[in-house]
Amino acid sequence: MHPLLRFTLDLFAPEPAPEPEKAAPATAELKAGPGFCHPRANREARLCDTLVAYEFKRRQRRSIGFLVGPEGLVVSAPRWVPLREVDAALQEKSHWILKKLGQTRERHERLDAQRIEWCDGAVVFFMGAPLTVRLAPPHPLAAAGGVELKADAAVPVLLVSLPPAATPDQIRDAVCGWLMRQAKRVFTERLDHFAPQLQVQWRKLSLSNAATRWGSAHIDGSIRLNWRLIHFRQAVIDYVVAHELSHLRVMDHSPRFWATVRSVVPDYATLRSQLKDQAPARWA
Repeated sequence: MHPLLRFTLDLFAPEPAPEPEKAAPATAELKAGPGFCHPRANREARLCDTLVAYEFKRRQRRSIGFLVGPEGLVVSAPRWVPLREVDAALQEKSHWILKKLGQTRERHERLDAQRIEWCDGAVVFFMGAPLTVRLAPPHPLAAAGGVELKADAAVPVLLVSLPPAATPDQIRDAVCGWLMRQAKRVFTERLDHFAPQLQVQWRKLSLSNAATRWGSAHIDGSIRLNWRLIHFRQAVIDYVVAHELSHLRVMDHSPRFWATVRSVVPDYATLRSQLKDQAPARWA
């Protein structure tokens, strides 16, 4: 995984008197042209000759915030900050904003290109290796869940016990169920492997389907891991597992935390980059 990127600019100027704000144009009325447009855009700015239409919000906060997500740029500002300061902050951080918007667009274009067509012959990744989905007529001895891995074949095959006329949703649900069962098994094994090394104890594993987070940890020992991690090779899975277990010792991202991760996964920085760059295919 998915992730949202945030930059916060603190403003320490004395609180000025609020200035009247001009009515923002509706999204459909924003000037046309190349650039980036948030679907709920109500303001726009030209940053380095690139038109950026963004969603602007007034909130109770102490700073101007920039949030770059799948839909585009969201700018939040305190109610007392005048629009001219918001515009100035946008210009000051224009290179950062355009860089993040470009990276987000490229990532989603890659995901769209990798969208899975659910049919006989579809390809999914399991532990970093491609599996070809093959449909087979249902039979009484079918494996649990109607899905069986034939790893000893020349090309690994995921045999799904469904008729040739099965719908894409039926195929997707069967494969998803099998992958989630494997994820639970593999994640449990890796948690048990790293917990003693980190001298922590995990108590509960839950699978998530979050769009922007690969995992989370709670001080009570509860661990949540995104089941889609099962698409990645074991080394990447190990990084995420070690990351979350390390939070049971250090509940922040301080240098001490990263030193804890490094103690069991020395090349965590490389694996972290791979996790960001090699997003799994879209399932929708």
